[in-house]
Amino acid sequence: MTLTDVLRDGNASLRVADGLRESILRGEYRPGDRIIQETLSSKFGGSRIPVREALRQLESEGLITLVANTGAWVSSLTMNECSEIYQTRERIEPLLLRYSARNLNEEQLALLDKNAKEMEYSTGVEDFLKLDREFHLRSYQAAKTHTLGSLVPLLWNATQPYRRAYTQLVGSRNRRIFHDEHHMIVTALSDGDTDLAEQTLALHIRRTRLHLERHPEIFVEVNNNKE
Repeated sequence: MTLTDVLRDGNASLRVADGLRESILRGEYRPGDRIIQETLSSKFGGSRIPVREALRQLESEGLITLVANTGAWVSSLTMNECSEIYQTRERIEPLLLRYSARNLNEEQLALLDKNAKEMEYSTGVEDFLKLDREFHLRSYQAAKTHTLGSLVPLLWNATQPYRRAYTQLVGSRNRRIFHDEHHMIVTALSDGDTDLAEQTLALHIRRTRLHLERHPEIFVEVNNNKE
């Protein structure tokens, strides 16, 4: 294989991974959906080798499950598994936020404030989910960590379909609380009150977990297309 072949396959692998990742996060593929390699090749371009590389990359990100000699499926969770992930997030994301808070500069804080305001006036579930993800991961981006920085996006990826279903379910009162909590996090970070930022974030995550646990039907509806 020539260097040109390696580079071409590498670019194709990135293109397939980026395209499939976006499709999964946007809900175009649902938990339990089988991923057909030929379909990916046709949709995003690329031969069998870069498609396989892309699938391995997305498996490492927690978005798909590969079964040897069988195929690939979009990863799915039971309610108990989802609850465990949220309980993990309740404990580690406030710590990650603390690591990040000490290094956030004025420009980054301004972007967080902009994110929070855009969320408040966003229209549609997909816009909200995209902005919400940007907000939280951006709030952690200044952290210097060995493990947490790479672990948290995996947890977000795993719960994305259930967060989408939950967002479609909640009423205006809970949406108002979400927005208020986002603004409280930004204000606490801007004031240098890391303790309050941590406490607000933990409550923010806990609130979503409790609501998900009260609606087990979400997991039936989201996972009901498994083969």
